Amino acid sequence: MELKIKKLNPNARLPEYAHPGDAGLDLFSVVDLSIDPGEAKLVPTGIAIELPPGTEAQVRPRSGLALKHQITLLNSPGTIDEGYRGEVAVIMINHGKQTFHVHAGMKIAQMVIQKVLRVSVKECDELSDSQRGIGGFGSTGI
Repeated sequence: MELKIKKLNPNARLPEYAHPGDAGLDLFSVVDLSIDPGEAKLVPTGIAIELPPGTEAQVRPRSGLALKHQITLLNSPGTIDEGYRGEVAVIMINHGKQTFHVHAGMKIAQMVIQKVLRVSVKECDELSDSQRGIGGFGSTGI
């Protein structure tokens, strides 16, 4: 399966797998910027993508940034739809107590390509019973 990438910025890095068997492709910042504590910023990657038919891309946080710097992504996982051709950008938020500095070329997120299951929507008056029923939001305990 092929993921087509268009560089929108000559300094952009193509997404890449860091290790064989990795699920996520690393995404890289194309700019230098700072994110103050409690602040969120849109960080451009300088690339646009053309996903294979029947897929989506999920943009997810990097665990190392979360653990070491309390940096994560808003709306995680972010969804990139198959038909989107604009720049891939990442909404980063700083939950830490210190300003976080993003540098051009820094790994800022990971992108996982997934198949999409399309369904037909059918309105109905009743749903079938299940063992779980309507229990949710902590219904199974702590």
